[in-house]
Amino acid sequence: MSDTTAEAPAGAPAATASASGGPESLTDRLRSPRTYAVLAGSLLLLVLPFYLDRFWLQAGLFAMAAAIGAIGLNMLTGATGQLSMGHAFFLAVGAYGYCVLAGESSTENGHTLTGLGLPTWLAAILAVLLAGAAGGVFSPIAGRLRGAYLGIATLALIFIGQHVLFNAGSLTGGYNGRPVPPLSVFGFTFDDSELVVAAVPFGSSEKLWYAGLLALLLSALFARGVLRGRPGRAMNAIRDHRIAAGVMGVPVARYRAGVFVLSSMYAGLAGVLLALVFQRTVPEYFGMILSLEYLAMIVIGGLGSVAGAVIGAAFVSLLPQVFTHYSDSLPLVSAPGTGGLAPGEASRYLYGAAVVAVVLFLPGGLARLGLTRTKKPKTPRNPAVPRQSAAPNPSAAPKNPATPNNPGEKS
Repeated sequence: MSDTTAEAPAGAPAATASASGGPESLTDRLRSPRTYAVLAGSLLLLVLPFYLDRFWLQAGLFAMAAAIGAIGLNMLTGATGQLSMGHAFFLAVGAYGYCVLAGESSTENGHTLTGLGLPTWLAAILAVLLAGAAGGVFSPIAGRLRGAYLGIATLALIFIGQHVLFNAGSLTGGYNGRPVPPLSVFGFTFDDSELVVAAVPFGSSEKLWYAGLLALLLSALFARGVLRGRPGRAMNAIRDHRIAAGVMGVPVARYRAGVFVLSSMYAGLAGVLLALVFQRTVPEYFGMILSLEYLAMIVIGGLGSVAGAVIGAAFVSLLPQVFTHYSDSLPLVSAPGTGGLAPGEASRYLYGAAVVAVVLFLPGGLARLGLTRTKKPKTPRNPAVPRQSAAPNPSAAPKNPATPNNPGEKS
């Protein structure tokens, strides 16, 4: 058998995936600028604890926790079309669930705090499951309501949660909150005990940085797999046309309830990470403003997109930190308590304006700015390759002009 292959004629389009508009090969993906950008960004995130101070590390951890919660809310609101105003309630369930499960019974500020004293790694897992169970209790309502009706129903969770957090002193510590036990995994404790790595002292923020990166990576990969698979297509069908999705065989109520539980678990994980970063849980933090901030995150970043949730979370959560750190240098912004425009208020004005701008001019969110649109190659109308004549039909006998069609005819 000959090893030679027939060469394509001159001017014929190359038989490659890129020229035909098909999917790129693995080699093309590895050599793409996007792959290099991802690798450079990952390397940068890994080395940041060696160069940043505690303030910026905590700000980055806040952004990671917000991104995890925003991914869960984006699957519910952006991909499925279910409006939720009670996301802060499930963050509180995760944060306080971890404190109760991992903490020890003690007395503080006149409150006898209840704690089960479980291993902290097990308490973190159970706190996420507890937030999912709380979402499961509410899921029958979430499976039957939609739009503004579900938003109003979930808004009740905020008021119920605030009442419980402020009055259940044995569980939450009341207005002053309760301390958060440091996370310990296989004997390694994420606390302020000094650990020197490459001549750099590592405290709780440096240690939690890598735990937060791992949690965010796993959360993003799982959500991406869900959205790109069959469940994601069913969720988008429910969002776009509920009746048509039901006709096609999609169990609408079951999917809505399941996504609500999954979103609650994401919020519980974000609450656990927030509690570990704060090192003290305060009931006032888990209010309506926090739920509105999460809605702003997914709108600014991009509805239905994992990358959009991360970008929006970074924008909304880092903005107050930047304004606070540079309040002396920024115009119209003053330090908290000095009588001027506080950094928190200024940041809310700014990302409120960002929401309006995104809705009007960039419906896809900030995530759309990073997408590169590739144009499909146009097929030339008159290709250079000459057309081949059609194959002769063996059933049709060739006509001989010298032979008459009818034997009876005269030539």
